[in-house]
Amino acid sequence: MDTSLKIAMAQIAPVWLDKKATLIKIENAIVEASNEDVELIVFGEALLPGYPFWLALAGGAEWNTDSNKAIHAHYVSNSICIEKGELDSVCELAKAHKMAVYLGIMERPLDRGGHSIYASLVYINENGEIQSVHRKLQPTYDERLTWAPGDGNGLQVHPLKAFTVGGLNCWENWMPLPRAALYGLGENLHIAVWPGSDHNTKDITRFIARESRSFVVSVSSLMSKTDFPDDTPFFDKILKDAPDTLANGGSCIAGPDGEWIVAPVLHKEGLIIQSIDFKRVFEERQNFDPVGHYSRPDVTKLVVNRDRQSTIEIK
Repeated sequence: MDTSLKIAMAQIAPVWLDKKATLIKIENAIVEASNEDVELIVFGEALLPGYPFWLALAGGAEWNTDSNKAIHAHYVSNSICIEKGELDSVCELAKAHKMAVYLGIMERPLDRGGHSIYASLVYINENGEIQSVHRKLQPTYDERLTWAPGDGNGLQVHPLKAFTVGGLNCWENWMPLPRAALYGLGENLHIAVWPGSDHNTKDITRFIARESRSFVVSVSSLMSKTDFPDDTPFFDKILKDAPDTLANGGSCIAGPDGEWIVAPVLHKEGLIIQSIDFKRVFEERQNFDPVGHYSRPDVTKLVVNRDRQSTIEIK
């Protein structure tokens, strides 16, 4: 068996809160990656259509204001309804180029009524089939003003050549129990997606790799002041206190020994391509395996609820 896997980290900026234009950038990145024989491409958290930066910039916690209502409505209307086929073009490209995809989206799911949004990490296999949609378990701090909390349904792993791949959104990667759930399912290639910036990726990427004895791929987006479209609701209010750089990237890869294979890449838009070799996983599991020979399930054990949550149950 070929034990190598060629990965592209798509460190790109969204066309902020414009799902159609951002989808075009995503599709172009997949086509570009196909020219390099990439087998897995990963995009950052909430890239489609973008991270809710306005919450920290424009009084996002102010109650019942016209600006917060208008921006939120714009965000929801540009979020992705998978059931309506809004990822079909990405699935078709994945199938055409035999490339697996991890993509961070804002999901507007019909099984929760179709009006609330979730930071979801979608896995599309090399046959163009959506295999899992992981809704972020707990939005972080001000994210809770616009994102809803998810459930355990997406805590799943997937075969990809010699690897078993799984992923989490942003600060979920700091949560020990979701990590342990993926380890217990056999994960040895961990995908961590972020809205951007090396202050997130520079420590946790190496820590997870060393803890799990797995490869860890952290992928961040970029965002600068010039990436806000001028037709955004309350554009001037958002930009008034916006710094020139809101997300500087920081995409990186750590090996199963916790050492850098690709150190965090800053301020560079485009594809970062690297091949990894599964054999390194077995080498590092020789002396530590957190769910195998170095575990004690008779003493501590994790229970995972993977039911997809809904307000109603139709019988």
